[in-house]
Amino acid sequence: MGFVGPEEGETGVRRATSKRMTDSWLMEQIQPMDLIKFGFIPEFIGRLPVVAVLEELDRDALVQILTKPKNSIIRQYQKLFEFENVRLKFTDEALEAVAALAMERKVGARGLRMILEDLMLDLMYYLPSYKKVREFLVTKEMVMTQKINMALLEKAG
Repeated sequence: MGFVGPEEGETGVRRATSKRMTDSWLMEQIQPMDLIKFGFIPEFIGRLPVVAVLEELDRDALVQILTKPKNSIIRQYQKLFEFENVRLKFTDEALEAVAALAMERKVGARGLRMILEDLMLDLMYYLPSYKKVREFLVTKEMVMTQKINMALLEKAG
């Protein structure tokens, strides 16, 4: 395909049995001529100054996206619940479960908000009627079942 990798035979042809021959490794090696051979027109390729390959985010990266930025999704929900005088907390396992769901559904970082919105919708609706609730902890079980445990709210409220 217009490139020769580090594990080549005597003829300069890559061995097909090599373990390093993965899709992501091959994508990293793409040259403009490869795209032309694949069917892209040269005028289009000339307008692409750089060909970049992106890999899927892993679970740790998704958890960081949930928690690290100044306006992260988790902080936005915590601020929203502060308006109701409730401190919202997530266990580490719950955050990892949200990231795992995003990976399982193959929705990436954009899907994190969708997963959390599905989870928090009932809580945002029912929480104002429970005036005694001052703190709510989201657990892994709640994330996996996508249901807020209303029994916890009833006990506290």
